[in-house]
Amino acid sequence: MSGGSLREWLSGLIGSPPGNLAPYEQALTHGSASAVNYERLEFLGDRVLGLTMSDWLYARFPDEKEGQLSRRFNQLVAGDACAAIAREIGVRHFLRLGKQARDDGAIDSDNVLGDVMEALIGALYLDAGMEAARALVKRLWEPMVEGQASAPKHPKSALQEWAAANNRKPPDYALIDRSGPQHALRFTVSVSINGAGEARGEGSSKQEAETAAALALLERLEG
Repeated sequence: MSGGSLREWLSGLIGSPPGNLAPYEQALTHGSASAVNYERLEFLGDRVLGLTMSDWLYARFPDEKEGQLSRRFNQLVAGDACAAIAREIGVRHFLRLGKQARDDGAIDSDNVLGDVMEALIGALYLDAGMEAARALVKRLWEPMVEGQASAPKHPKSALQEWAAANNRKPPDYALIDRSGPQHALRFTVSVSINGAGEARGEGSSKQEAETAAALALLERLEG
């Protein structure tokens, strides 16, 4: 990892030169490359992101109830959302991975990229404080926040409601497959509604795969 190029990238990302490169270097280091890695910073950054997003949504959508705000929040801070931001800003170019993790495709893992994005937020919080971290989150997440026309309904809830509205039994979820190394697990789940249809979904967690399966079945039922 080149200190010069990393410093330039960070300066462009946060709007000023970083005061201390060390936490950012740690945030970009996977456990396969060093015992000093992003895990602790991810813990911190997750909380900074959560508080920033909660405060932002509370002020931005004053007429929405707690449930609506929660649905927005859950979608915006989910691992795949964090990973999408990480890809957009070029995190992959600065990731430090051990050979095995790189060979296993960790550089493209939503789990890894999402965690690193949160770790970077944690590093910025330590280096420059809460306001700097808040400003970065608001700049990077603004297209997602403003792009939500209405509070999204979770696909599993929407599928449950479809089943009830059409006098069917609740959806039945089943784990079909679990594969891949620990840092890049892939789950395959099927969901079925008796007499209506079945679909499968994949994800980096069982919950993510269930959500993908529910969305796929919903699209089939409503399409």
